[in-house]
Amino acid sequence: MAEPAKLTLYSDWWSSCSQRVLIVLNIKGLEYEYKAVNLLKGEHFDPEFEKLNPMNYVPALVDGDTVIGDSFAIILSLEDKYPQHPLLPQDPKKKALNLQAASIVSSSIQPLQNLAVLQFIENKFNADEKLTWAQNHINKGFAALEKLLKEHAGKYATGDEVQLADVFLAPQIYAGLARFQIDMSLYPTLARLNDAYNELPAFQAALPQRQPDAPSPS
Repeated sequence: MAEPAKLTLYSDWWSSCSQRVLIVLNIKGLEYEYKAVNLLKGEHFDPEFEKLNPMNYVPALVDGDTVIGDSFAIILSLEDKYPQHPLLPQDPKKKALNLQAASIVSSSIQPLQNLAVLQFIENKFNADEKLTWAQNHINKGFAALEKLLKEHAGKYATGDEVQLADVFLAPQIYAGLARFQIDMSLYPTLARLNDAYNELPAFQAALPQRQPDAPSPS
């Protein structure tokens, strides 16, 4: 029997998009090789990396002869190919809720506070404006997620099983706290979910500081 193709993840330790994929790889028990791409050094603009992701973003995943350069696409591909520990429920209403929550994070929060956008804001204005910008968009998204999920959440975002919404929420909440000084007391449902994620080994192993390219603590 042929050996399954080895997965290779191209990532930067501080990327919340990569963190989503790491959580899924951990939940599904998939082995992978981690290849660091240092965003601060501009390694994502290397022509060889651009062949993997023409947008010059991390993460990128190589799975045999399949190359995927977007975290949402990577996660849905992994969900299709590796069905163990499914992240999308069969119930259409609950599935739609998970997709909506994931989309809010991936399209209405994270792109507005990613490295390229914040560098642009800082260069055009100043560092204080950069923080204000990020906080504004994160708070707007968190307020929407709080309203969306408060009537549906169980132990986790959409019930008592970890599903797609949780995979997207956990890294965004972590970034909000660690990088952008977000007051999570404004969002009690999200704050409670974050406490639950902190108890899960698959989520903890995906934290930025636990990645092989994370700087050593001083």
